[in-house]
Amino acid sequence: MTTTGARTGWHRIDEVPDEGRVRTAVVDGRSVAVTRCGGRVGVLDNHCPHQGGPLGEGSIENGLLRCPWHGYDYDPTTGRPPEGFSDAPVAFPVEERTDGTYVALPEIVERPRSVSDVLVETLVAWGVDTVFGMVGHSNLGFADALRKAEGRGEIRFVGIRHEGAAAFAASAYGKLTGRPAACFAIAGPGSTNLLTGLYDARLDGAPVLAISGQVPSKVLGRGAFQDVDLSAVFRDVALSTVTVHAGSDHAELAATAVKHALDGRGVAHLVLPDEVQDLPSDAAAAAPAGRRADLSVAPSPATLDAALDLLRAARRPVIIAGQGARGATTELRDLAERLGAPVLTTFRAKGLVPDTHPLGAGVLGRSGTPVASWLMNESDLLLVVGASFANHTGIAPYKPIVQIDDAPAAVGRFHPVQVGVLGDAAVTLRALLGRLGDTPAVDQRGDVARRQEIWRAEKERAPVVRTQERGSSSG
Repeated sequence: MTTTGARTGWHRIDEVPDEGRVRTAVVDGRSVAVTRCGGRVGVLDNHCPHQGGPLGEGSIENGLLRCPWHGYDYDPTTGRPPEGFSDAPVAFPVEERTDGTYVALPEIVERPRSVSDVLVETLVAWGVDTVFGMVGHSNLGFADALRKAEGRGEIRFVGIRHEGAAAFAASAYGKLTGRPAACFAIAGPGSTNLLTGLYDARLDGAPVLAISGQVPSKVLGRGAFQDVDLSAVFRDVALSTVTVHAGSDHAELAATAVKHALDGRGVAHLVLPDEVQDLPSDAAAAAPAGRRADLSVAPSPATLDAALDLLRAARRPVIIAGQGARGATTELRDLAERLGAPVLTTFRAKGLVPDTHPLGAGVLGRSGTPVASWLMNESDLLLVVGASFANHTGIAPYKPIVQIDDAPAAVGRFHPVQVGVLGDAAVTLRALLGRLGDTPAVDQRGDVARRQEIWRAEKERAPVVRTQERGSSSG
């Protein structure tokens, strides 16, 4: 907010400090420093003009109001500094009346549209609807733009108590929805706290935009408070890391960052120096129209034919679904029911086909069940859809494998597969289903039910391990 010279009238101050004291008060939605010194009440803007320190948390020293941050002194009623200093906070007119103390505050007007507004509007245009983060001294301009956008119903801000939680929340949001979320923090250690959660997003292919406040450009690289080369720090975890300068194409940098996060399924990073965030801007938000390719890619006829040959010959095929099959749950279920094939999932894809489905066999691997392992071991073909082949899941490399994935680097990543099908999961599964025809596959619903029953019975027979209650007796 900025102010004009026009007055909106007088506002009563609820509490006035005792003689020689200062306190912070919120009047008409604004924070002011209220003092009583020499019997007179003074009201100053609550931001030290030196570096924004909270004057209301200062003290009266030798008749002057001293800022708690760097010791700058000001006259508590006029705001004038001692001789030799030029900084001066705004002082507001005060009247002491019979019914209380009143201050005249200038009219509030909205700040002009800023670089931060352009950035937030661009994120909204690209589908970012949720931002997790912590507001602090070096990201206030961006936070204010978020506040205004939230007021318009365009975006949701979720405040957190530690920056690491913001990054993990954004990563989880990206995994579960496929849409980008953003997390943001202040300069220095505030931003470095994001890293663990961002590595989670990078390793699991979640689209996340990380936004860092930064110290003012004029002190960058000179060892200022929280002066850290954030682009150097984030270079390993992020697909791209860019600093937004005063002369940058701000909308385009924001748009490119979201595009990187979506197309690359990972982290993109923007650094916002403090003074750039509030610069006025009349730039338009960058819209996503025409900026992204259709990722619903169909497989090549040759690989589709090869996959069909193996499926048509298999008697006990098993489907293993990973996170990459999240957008193909209907096709996954339809193909499983056509083949009578159990569906096992990776730990990240738990629930894509529920355990209540007759062919839902649960999670495979270290976080899984013996039911899923048994079915994989008894199979004569694995149809693996959108899985990373992590050793935590333990997909058997010695089984014949048809792998479906839309990322070339994922196909045969750790060991050869019989057929690698490059294509979108839903598109490919529909194509297989449409051309499959008759197969010799055995309906394995009975096997799934029997193995589930055996497993439940074993669990019921297992002894209950009880921890001994701690007592105070000795023996």
